[in-house]
Amino acid sequence: MQKKYTIPKNTYSAFHGTDLENKLRDLNITDLIIGGVMTNLCCETSARDAFVRDFRVFFLADGTSTISEDFHLSTLKNLGYGFATLISCHRLVQSIKTK
Repeated sequence: MQKKYTIPKNTYSAFHGTDLENKLRDLNITDLIIGGVMTNLCCETSARDAFVRDFRVFFLADGTSTISEDFHLSTLKNLGYGFATLISCHRLVQSIKTK
C-alpha cells in the first residue's frame, strides 16, 4: 500500500512554502497530474510551479473547474502552449488501463 500525504498550503501554489517538492523528489516522482478547483488560480499556479521545477505536468482539462468558462479556457490555452500536456480524464484512465 502506498503512503498518503497531506500537504497543507496557504497560497495558490501547492509548492510555495510547503515540502511538496521534497516529498515528490524523495519518491522519485517526475510526472504530475493536476486537477481540482479553481482552474485559473490554484491549479494553474501549481502547474506552472511544477513546470519550472522540472516536473512533467499533465493537466486535466475536464478535471478542473472555475467560476467562468472564459477563465477556464484561457488557462487551458496558456498551459497547453508551453507548461503542461492537456489531457481528459477519460484519456488518462484509458492510458493507465493499457499499462
